[in-house]
Amino acid sequence: MFSLTVRRHFMIAHSLPREAFGPAQSLHGATFVAEVTFRRRALNRDAIVLDIGAAGSLIDDVLAGLNYRNLDEHPDFDGQLTTTEALAEYIARSVAAQLKADDDGRELAGVDVTLRENPDAWATFALDLAG
Repeated sequence: MFSLTVRRHFMIAHSLPREAFGPAQSLHGATFVAEVTFRRRALNRDAIVLDIGAAGSLIDDVLAGLNYRNLDEHPDFDGQLTTTEALAEYIARSVAAQLKADDDGRELAGVDVTLRENPDAWATFALDLAG
């Protein structure tokens, strides 16, 4: 299995209104490093997993809808907790949806999203694709 990872940063505001989240129940900001990994069983005819520039542009498009947004007001998260894990899943599924229209994207085996809040804490969601 081959993989390509592209990293980007984004910032959000949100609240996590449950007792389990302590002070994070209140509105607060978070800066994430998003690492999106594209997995492929065999390289394409150009001997790559996916073009790095194209992968970066795709990730930028997905993150543009989140960056500098208050996720408590974002329609895609109405009634949902925007935990790091939930955001990783949202990003993975959004990236995968954009890949469906791309020839190389249809051949991918999976997309993994790791969100790092700091060097010592992160969450990952792994999405297997049909490719």
